[in-house]
Amino acid sequence: MKKIFYMIAICIVAVAGSSCSKLDNYPDPTETLTGSVIDAGTNKTLQTENGGGGTRIKLIEISWSDNPTPFYISSMQDGTFNYTKLFAGKNVISAEGAFVPLVQTDASGATIVDKSQTVDIKGTTNVNFSVDPFLRIEWIGEPVLNADGTITASFKFTRGTTDPNFQQDITDVHLFVNSNKFVGNNNFDNRYSPQIDYNGSDANAQVGQTITLTTKGGPLPTKREYFLRVGARTNYGLKYYNYTDVKTVTVP
Repeated sequence: MKKIFYMIAICIVAVAGSSCSKLDNYPDPTETLTGSVIDAGTNKTLQTENGGGGTRIKLIEISWSDNPTPFYISSMQDGTFNYTKLFAGKNVISAEGAFVPLVQTDASGATIVDKSQTVDIKGTTNVNFSVDPFLRIEWIGEPVLNADGTITASFKFTRGTTDPNFQQDITDVHLFVNSNKFVGNNNFDNRYSPQIDYNGSDANAQVGQTITLTTKGGPLPTKREYFLRVGARTNYGLKYYNYTDVKTVTVP
């Protein structure tokens, strides 16, 4: 009897395994979504963090469901995105980050602004978004290697939107320093990266003014390159940073 029972159990497992194999036997997703998030005021791609913590692309596939689960793609540091493992289908696509939201709702939950795009993803599909950043941060000149082995950088920040609903207080500004080109709030060397923290509206007087920061921690180790970028953020939502592009300084 035990032998018969074991044989039946083995058959059940074999049939189940065969069924699972058939259910999972679908081609891998091969469609590609590329694009850029662009600052509407400068027509340049919007600098962000590499990977999590920065700009992300939100996809809602509406081909098969009226209530799909959103899927997110992280933007690259330079504001572009390129994802090569999507299924073909119709998607509602938007972007989220340190800029005026493309999709906005009122207190009742009704949509009052909708700049998402509905596209059919098939083959290679390109989608671009034009946005108004909370802040624009610009280098003033080039970072300077000082005689004492520190680096000094000058910059300014201005408002990227005239909408008062998105002109929250500026909370902090950092000079991020790292030993590789991927540099930002999620990847920096705290030994050398100075910051300024602001209380309430204190930073409003700094808008449009030249600010200068010098690396902390004494002289930087020699015979290497350092990658610098300035980030600042407001007290809105998830407090994403706006950024400059990356500068490189060689310490001989």
